[in-house]
Amino acid sequence: MKQLFLLFYIILSVLVCQSKTLNDSISSSDKAIQRKLVQFSGVVVDSEDLLQVPFTSIMVSNTARGTISDYSGYFSFVARENDTIVFSYIGYKTISFVIPDTLSNPRYSIIQMMNKDTFRLQEIEIYPWPSKEQFKEAFINLDVPDDDYYRAMQNLALAEMRDRRTGSPMGANMNQVYAIQQQQTMLYNSGQLYPTTNLLNPVAWAKFIDSWRKGELKIEK
Repeated sequence: MKQLFLLFYIILSVLVCQSKTLNDSISSSDKAIQRKLVQFSGVVVDSEDLLQVPFTSIMVSNTARGTISDYSGYFSFVARENDTIVFSYIGYKTISFVIPDTLSNPRYSIIQMMNKDTFRLQEIEIYPWPSKEQFKEAFINLDVPDDDYYRAMQNLALAEMRDRRTGSPMGANMNQVYAIQQQQTMLYNSGQLYPTTNLLNPVAWAKFIDSWRKGELKIEK
């Protein structure tokens, strides 16, 4: 009889503990649900010049909820009272803000200032030589090869350039000009019985005499 009573007491105690734990968890979840929703808005600016900080990451701590500020630094999203809002941006210190839980209005706006997390390094001048004297000595004693120079001068010689110009075929540009001239001649002679000749053209005779005086009319051997 005593053993049965002891077993009944143990089972009752376990049921009471489980019921209390369940009530505590339900009450805590109810408190979380009872937290008011807030339309949290604001502008993110630089603390030094008060210029907007665009595209700042704004997240609710320990959650995947949040947003980013637009090009003007403005943001707006739905949060809850007592949420911890984390503002982060590259080059600025991360700042946290807690939404008050004593709000009487479902809308809450702030101006969040961000402090820069950078510092300017001193200017450093890099020289190829430890001192100006060593650079001057190395510059004076520098042995510059002259092979490329003489090769370039030979390629730029007038006789060499003239031979290459006369022996080289027409390029794409000259071929295009020649084709256009042929088309113009065909259009000019279209509808005529015989094509025009330059035997009686004074302009053609003037060009011929000018070329003859300059010695351009030579027979190549």
